[in-house]
Amino acid sequence: MNRVWLPVVAVQGLWLRSTLRLASAPGGGVSGTVPGPAAEPLRLAVLGDSTAAGCGVTGDEEAFAASLAREVAARAGRPVAWQAVGQFGATSRRIRFRLVPRLDDDLDLVVLLAGANDVLAGRGPDLWREDLTGILAGLADRAHRVAIAGIPPFIRFPAIPATLARHLGERAAALDAVTREVCRQSARTTTFLEQPAGTPPADFFSTDRFHPSTHGYRLWAQDVAAQLIPDQPAP
Repeated sequence: MNRVWLPVVAVQGLWLRSTLRLASAPGGGVSGTVPGPAAEPLRLAVLGDSTAAGCGVTGDEEAFAASLAREVAARAGRPVAWQAVGQFGATSRRIRFRLVPRLDDDLDLVVLLAGANDVLAGRGPDLWREDLTGILAGLADRAHRVAIAGIPPFIRFPAIPATLARHLGERAAALDAVTREVCRQSARTTTFLEQPAGTPPADFFSTDRFHPSTHGYRLWAQDVAAQLIPDQPAP
């Protein structure tokens, strides 16, 4: 970003901190099971920040983890037992040392939702790489596969002023570049999940204009499930 805009970024950052009222109370459930044909359930965990915890919604079945479990069950044709371990404001450092140990063992898939708080806290690519590799090391004995979501595009957040959003987006892109590199190095067990393209619908965000709504989490879950289990081409 051009340095001439940095004073604007600073002012908008101060304004945002003084005015933003986030939905900090987790609204999603912490575990559940999606029924399916008689088979061994696929064991799924969603790990990360406030989006993993379900901030922005109020019902256990409305948040990302439960929505993703339903989408995965439908695509895989088998039951899914899911767990959500998330915390409002968690950076990758907190996830690495505080949240990973709370996960169950012998998981088929862990989806990591992280990075936004690292960007907001000014943590750069080197710290992100250190903690991301630490998270993956901690998951190595717990999960067969890990999928890491790209950082949500700040420019689409209605609560964030445009100039500040562009600045945050540039910092997020630097962290995402690290994530892609880390995923390429362990491509057999780790997948990078691209964020949905295009402009989200008007009802994608919750009332705090920062976290997803019920509809937003559902759309996000559909996109992630489609990347994890793509549609099979017609014969």
